[in-house]
Amino acid sequence: MARAKIIKNSLITLDPSLFMHLLLISPFCSLLFSPKKSPRTHHLSSSPTLSLFFLSLLIFFTFLGISILSFIPISHNSLPLSVPSLSPSSSFPPLLSASLSAMVSNTEIDEPTLSNSVMVPLPVHGVTGNVSKEEREFWKQPDGDGYRPCLDFGIEYRRNSARVSKEKRRFLVVVVSGGLNQQRNQIVDAVVIARILEAALVVPILQVNHIWGDDSEFSDIFDVEHFKKTLQADVRVVSSLPSTHLVSRQSIETQIPFHAPPFWIRARFFKRLNEEGLLVLKGLDSKLSKNLPPDLQKLRCKVAFHALRFAAPIRELGNRLAKRMWIEGPYIATHMRLEKDVWVRTGCLTGLGPEYDDIIRRDCESRPEYHTGRLNMSYIQRRLAGLCPLNALEVARVLKALGAPKNARVYIAGGEPFGGTRALQPFEAEFPNLVTKKMLARDGELTPYANRSSVLAALDYIVSLSSEVFVSSHGGNMGRAMQGHRAYVGHRKFIMPNKRAMLPFFEEAFISHEEFSSIMRKLHRKSQGQPELRTNKRDRDVIAYPVSECMCKY
Repeated sequence: MARAKIIKNSLITLDPSLFMHLLLISPFCSLLFSPKKSPRTHHLSSSPTLSLFFLSLLIFFTFLGISILSFIPISHNSLPLSVPSLSPSSSFPPLLSASLSAMVSNTEIDEPTLSNSVMVPLPVHGVTGNVSKEEREFWKQPDGDGYRPCLDFGIEYRRNSARVSKEKRRFLVVVVSGGLNQQRNQIVDAVVIARILEAALVVPILQVNHIWGDDSEFSDIFDVEHFKKTLQADVRVVSSLPSTHLVSRQSIETQIPFHAPPFWIRARFFKRLNEEGLLVLKGLDSKLSKNLPPDLQKLRCKVAFHALRFAAPIRELGNRLAKRMWIEGPYIATHMRLEKDVWVRTGCLTGLGPEYDDIIRRDCESRPEYHTGRLNMSYIQRRLAGLCPLNALEVARVLKALGAPKNARVYIAGGEPFGGTRALQPFEAEFPNLVTKKMLARDGELTPYANRSSVLAALDYIVSLSSEVFVSSHGGNMGRAMQGHRAYVGHRKFIMPNKRAMLPFFEEAFISHEEFSSIMRKLHRKSQGQPELRTNKRDRDVIAYPVSECMCKY
């Protein structure tokens, strides 16, 4: 027998069998189905029975009317999610619970649900065979302490959604800059600002990247229609301005302070936007406060982990590369920040010798606008303060100390390292099974994207997400995005080297490998263990630390 369809929302669960149960216990049921009585008995009881009959009808239909009104969803924003652990035998497991599927069954057919919009990694491999205790510990995944995705928006947010998502008078245009993950962060904040200002968001404009010469547009990297549909209950997203709002010249607002809270955004721009109907913002990078109200934090997660899906050609190629890497067993992904621009911006030395260090020094002097390191600190001081990227040798030492086996396959994400193959030689000496996207790709697969640094970074993102272990050498936007995304889809192991604490031990020439390994494991035990709450430290990015605002403990 087919099961009765169950309709759910965030407030109540309704099963059609409930009505039958109420009907059976009501006086109305006894009137309809009671055995026939003698004429005398019927005559004596007809009046009370009719009273009970009409009273039952009144109670029944009153309850029915209230229930129906309660079950009409205010919006599709309250969507609790559940992520099961990924077992070695699973394929692409359903990321979200069955209750979510039932809950969204009454939405529009073409609206993507959160359960099928998140990018899911390939399953974790089981560690088998003759491996050491250290190696087994290295591949072991954190259990997540029971935290699973839960984007349960508040009632007030959902009530306002019906109005905000239909906005047709106020429009926000945002120009975003930087590399892929820097752009992603700004797009996330653009959606949140549109929500704060109750404005429709025009699909963000990607500024030409002057460092890599990438002139990709939003639709070249991201799935535009998916972006619109996923956010249609939160913010109205349009592809272009309507003709009524086109102006020959529009001022661009760039004066936004760091850590701007919602009330500042609204006080500064709402009146002007209401009068002019159009606001153009530029330079959003890390300007919006990291400490937003709970619903806006959840919106950030919804944009980052669900709405910003890569365009179909990128997803298809990225998945092919990831499967080629995954099919041969567990692997490590590391994002080594060894590109020339990173060394120039940090003002740090490469470890490749005087010839290469002189090039970086000259570039730092000729292009001071790119230099983000503290000018009043020497290189040694900046390095010991943890402000410099780890070089390839240092990353290799950390992995080896943490128990990574020498035969482990390591995927190298990122751009071309400064110094070419020489930069990676110290790493390759310890871990010879190095793999890059160029090595994974077959003839012609990367050709269309030769000058598209954002697309190449997106491919790195997809392959890195499915790795058993991810290691970042210098934080940055890619590291933070990977940290949060891996937590969100099942708490994949993520290692952020504690540079400030561990670098002094790199200088000790006579420390044994066993002692060095013991120290490294102690320093990184926390980062490899239970999820860390964002609220433990203020000004953390919820995209990197989605617990506990975007993830509930079940």
